[in-house]
Amino acid sequence: MDGNKIKKGLGRGLSSLIGETKLETNINKLPISDLLSNKFQPRKIFHEDDLQDLVNSIKERGIIQPIIVRKSADQNSKYEIIAGERRWLAAQKAGLHEVPVVITDVNDLKSLEFAIIENVQRNDLNAIEEARGYQRLIEEFSYDQEKVAQFIGKSRSHIANFLRLLSLPNNVLKLVETKKLTPGHAKILIGLKNVEFVANKIVEKNLSVRQAENFVKIFKPNQQRSKSIKDTNIRSFENSIMEKVGLKVLINNKKNNTGTLMLEYKNLDQLNKIIEIIKNNY
Repeated sequence: MDGNKIKKGLGRGLSSLIGETKLETNINKLPISDLLSNKFQPRKIFHEDDLQDLVNSIKERGIIQPIIVRKSADQNSKYEIIAGERRWLAAQKAGLHEVPVVITDVNDLKSLEFAIIENVQRNDLNAIEEARGYQRLIEEFSYDQEKVAQFIGKSRSHIANFLRLLSLPNNVLKLVETKKLTPGHAKILIGLKNVEFVANKIVEKNLSVRQAENFVKIFKPNQQRSKSIKDTNIRSFENSIMEKVGLKVLINNKKNNTGTLMLEYKNLDQLNKIIEIIKNNY
């Protein structure tokens, strides 16, 4: 299928990528031991239950869709899997000695593209694996978020939100990888200072995303206030008044330039001083 004929916004798909590569026309059979895992495989976790279903299917009907491979650059007699690693693992469990393959000639970028597209379109990746696949396209192959979005067929905000998950600590990422936390839970944890404590509490209490949002609010107020940066001009005004009156001054200026001016006093003498200053100048 010609990649140009893929409808805009749907992503390129495996058929589009295959159309851009050199494929041998014949389906070959190779010993299972001659195949190597894809070094660009974003999927790190293969769930036993899902894999067993495929094992049972292969035992009954064999491998219907051939595995796409390329010659290994590191081991001359071996072939690296481009797409179909799950089928390869299941074939081993099913006791097969050979598997059908289609041999292609692709570079590292295409290998990564194949692996990401295959897994994303089949929803085989957890959120962290998906995010790391996007990150690899950006860091190793000079993609930007817009290009990743167009390639995958997702919105740019989807790509950005998944990449932001990688800012979480590794212990929290593992909770998402093992499906103890959903991407929705992880999203509301971004930016929290005590994120690991909060994440573990969410898991412990088995909170829904809505419940977790309310729970997280307990930990956010002080942090959000500390993050708010005052306009340098406002800070300068505060310091100037403090120098003149000798008292702590707080100016809260809103977007429409309304607000409050607070002078803090600690005893009656300081209060009288403020009153005298106002009386003498206004």
